[in-house]
Amino acid sequence: MIISTQALKELLSKGPLTIDMQDYANMEKVGTIGQSLPTNGEPISTEAGDIILYQCHNLVIYYGNNSWNLTRIGKIENVTSEELLAVLGDGNISVTFSL
Repeated sequence: MIISTQALKELLSKGPLTIDMQDYANMEKVGTIGQSLPTNGEPISTEAGDIILYQCHNLVIYYGNNSWNLTRIGKIENVTSEELLAVLGDGNISVTFSL
């Protein structure tokens, strides 16, 4: 996770990154970052607020639960699934990540 998080921080140090994200499987929003970052996939169970790097080039914000080999890269803290879904909505969105 540390290498992956550092790579994302380095990318964001160049400026904010806006990602078009699509809803997937009623549990997450997923979108490409336009380049590959290092991963360290390990078996984890996600929960609301987890930010995951998936397949080297996608960022995922989970509002539901999933178990898979994933790279956790960050966390939106102190949020429930319902609160996060209320903010993210049920369709496609644009999300801006910044430092």
